[in-house]
Amino acid sequence: MLCLSGLSVALALVLVPGAVEALKEGECEVCVAFLGRFYQSLKDSNTDFTSADIEKALLKSCAAAKGKDNRFCYYIGATSDAATKIINEVSKPLSYHVPVEKICEKLKKKDSQICELRYDKQLDLTTVDLKKLKVKDLKKILEEWGESCKGCAEKSDFIRKITELMPKYAPAAAKARTDL
Repeated sequence: MLCLSGLSVALALVLVPGAVEALKEGECEVCVAFLGRFYQSLKDSNTDFTSADIEKALLKSCAAAKGKDNRFCYYIGATSDAATKIINEVSKPLSYHVPVEKICEKLKKKDSQICELRYDKQLDLTTVDLKKLKVKDLKKILEEWGESCKGCAEKSDFIRKITELMPKYAPAAAKARTDL
């Protein structure tokens, strides 16, 4: 009899869902940042907080997203090439003003890749020595600016292009740099 009651207690503990695990510091970085900016833009534009209006705004916002933000939009199905659609897992809670951290916790349960996204570390162009960077990093700087370097074959070509464009895209860094 004691064995049977112990077994039923163990079975009950296994079947009872555990407490929702809160996000750790830095976890779901892209999700929290993107949805935070998105929620703020909804509040600023006085959008009706209906699920349908939020979905439309999310699709519009994701159409303009680049980099990791675009990858996040892909995972939730807000891009045209996405295979799955879990937009309602974002729009419905936002319509009830649920905190973005809680939304990201639920999205993590649906697709763990969402919380594995991290933003790339930003280079401080005022102090970094461009000559010590890899060509891959130099290309990434140009890509972030929406520029390309056609005809660039060597590292020095990329460095020259970045220094030419720096006053346009990073004027503070261009003023601070004296070594180029």
